[in-house]
Amino acid sequence: DLALVLLLFNDADELSYEAIKEQLGLKDERELQRTLLSLSAGKVRVLLKSPKGPEVSPSDVFSYNAAFSNPLFRIKVNNIQLKETQEENAKTNAEVVQERQHAIDAAIVRVMKMRKTLAHKLLVQEVMTQLRFQLTNADLKRRIDNLIEREFLERSSSDSQVYNYLA
Repeated sequence: DLALVLLLFNDADELSYEAIKEQLGLKDERELQRTLLSLSAGKVRVLLKSPKGPEVSPSDVFSYNAAFSNPLFRIKVNNIQLKETQEENAKTNAEVVQERQHAIDAAIVRVMKMRKTLAHKLLVQEVMTQLRFQLTNADLKRRIDNLIEREFLERSSSDSQVYNYLA
């Protein structure tokens, strides 16, 4: 994307955001904003942006930086990371929770498959040592209850604090 944007400036010294968007035909506006921000606000300022600022808006105009020079033959332009929107943040968190549920389930089943019968406290300790992330006892209890519902585990008939593995 960086090269495509720079190639547009072979024909014109100054282009508006809308003109760049139209000529490239990109559907993802956030990707275009990130590319333009990387070229105009990073360490390597190949393009000049007006008005100056950390955000790219549709009214911005970009121009070729004739004063740009670099002693290196090949330069590296770092991509700037845009801030994650609330919606993207919520989606990411939901995916993490989903993946962790699977990891917790797998750890519980692994431990119970090995031990066949285990007390609640010992199960919690073993699962906590296997997992690489922190989890609350409530989350673990919820996953154990879910595995009981799905008939991977059962509570012992003699002691409710003991679980049996069902093969």
